[in-house]
Amino acid sequence: MTDLVRQSAGLAEQLMRPLGRRWAHVQAVARAATQLASVLAPEERPVLIAAAWLHDIGYAAELVDTGFHPLDGARYLRAEGYPDRVVDLVAHHSGARFEAAERDLRTELAEFELEDTPVMDALVTADLTTGPAGEQVSYQQRIAEILRRYPPEDPVHRAWLRAADPMKACVVRTQERIRRHPMNGFGLLST
Repeated sequence: MTDLVRQSAGLAEQLMRPLGRRWAHVQAVARAATQLASVLAPEERPVLIAAAWLHDIGYAAELVDTGFHPLDGARYLRAEGYPDRVVDLVAHHSGARFEAAERDLRTELAEFELEDTPVMDALVTADLTTGPAGEQVSYQQRIAEILRRYPPEDPVHRAWLRAADPMKACVVRTQERIRRHPMNGFGLLST
């Protein structure tokens, strides 16, 4: 385990453990990212795994500023000196740009670079094939759960109506990378 991953896991535990079910989700996303990392170049793997550990830290009560967890988490990580790449992945994980538009926070989110890379695809896949309590689910099950949890008038619900197809494309690209580079113990993810 690299220093970056170890530091990220420690910070995630400190901030997320009190959140119970969300902590279970974060741990499972980090495990999934660790497995998916094998389809990436070796230098990309710690970036993915660190971002997976940190993707939801903006939910920690002491970090809430805007109430939009990707932005609050990324701002905190930037202030703490985390690498820009990890910070940007946290800011934009799992279609954050769609929710930022619903919350009129596009300008604020634009402080962070959106990357369209296999690393982002793997982070999206790890997050969106892990249920809220850490259970492995299909992408379709995860999106259906999100749409059930948030009422139609909620910005999260509205955002996912627009984000579902672009985020599914991330999962499909990751599946294709898995097909080209089979991983021990990690089967194809169903969409």
